[in-house]
Amino acid sequence: MPTLPKVVHVYEVGPRDGLQNEPTILATDLKVELINRLSATGLATVEASSFVRPDLVPQLADAAEVMSGITRAPGVRYPVLVPNVRGLERATECGVTDVAVFASATESFAQRNLGCSVRESLAMFAPVVEQARASQLGVRGYVSMCFRDPWEGDVDPRKVVDVVGALAEQGCEQISLGDTIGAATGEQVTTLLAMLSDAGVGPDLLAMHFHDTYGQALANTLLSLEFGITTIDASAGGLGGCPFAKSATGNLATEELVWMLHGLGIETGVDLPALVATSLWLAGELGRPSPSALVRAWPMENHE
Repeated sequence: MPTLPKVVHVYEVGPRDGLQNEPTILATDLKVELINRLSATGLATVEASSFVRPDLVPQLADAAEVMSGITRAPGVRYPVLVPNVRGLERATECGVTDVAVFASATESFAQRNLGCSVRESLAMFAPVVEQARASQLGVRGYVSMCFRDPWEGDVDPRKVVDVVGALAEQGCEQISLGDTIGAATGEQVTTLLAMLSDAGVGPDLLAMHFHDTYGQALANTLLSLEFGITTIDASAGGLGGCPFAKSATGNLATEELVWMLHGLGIETGVDLPALVATSLWLAGELGRPSPSALVRAWPMENHE
């Protein structure tokens, strides 16, 4: 398929987005082991945690301890989510080199996730991005509810374009478009990417973040690749969800993404058997089968 990229950057979000909605709170040493295992599979980015209020996301209350405990492999980036300047300060104290801010395209989710309007949230992020860039940190922007919102229905893509433009103007080096509840259709994906292109936002600035609630994550990923996107977010074992959007289920499983990419002849640098082994180990620690269809189907001899 000549329209597809030759190399794709798999952006692993499991230790943050995968664990933040789990009913079982993984012990700190197990989170550290998970991150170390993932970074040994060839993944170049492993999103490690989130410096948010512990009472809001207790699953990630030990972010500082996790960042102090991991072994930082050469060439691997370990970004963390920071909601405000205080979160950035806490993250900086732990020696992070990459941070992310988390915006919303809809007012309903902005209020539930951040307790403020879309406009107010962007104003809150501006000094975070400015200080991070001044400290020579990498800065990513997330935009949630890019396609459908459980309270508002289908999202007007012009709202997404406006938020993406604001984050780009603030200085975000990459902006990830989130299908937060996993209900995006192929038409919605291609329409939004075309509108962003018309607004001067090309695929080099963008990443895609699909959940698989409706089983469309891989199909939507393929459409994104054909549009020139080369960074795809995924979560080991297909874990994930959002504590502020109850209809959000698991992320696109990293194993399923890598399997598809390798099957298309696209390079990722990821060792698939090592990745599956890590997800099997994680499922055991969480005490339930992996949500990933590929992990469940992996031949028993490969499990061993």
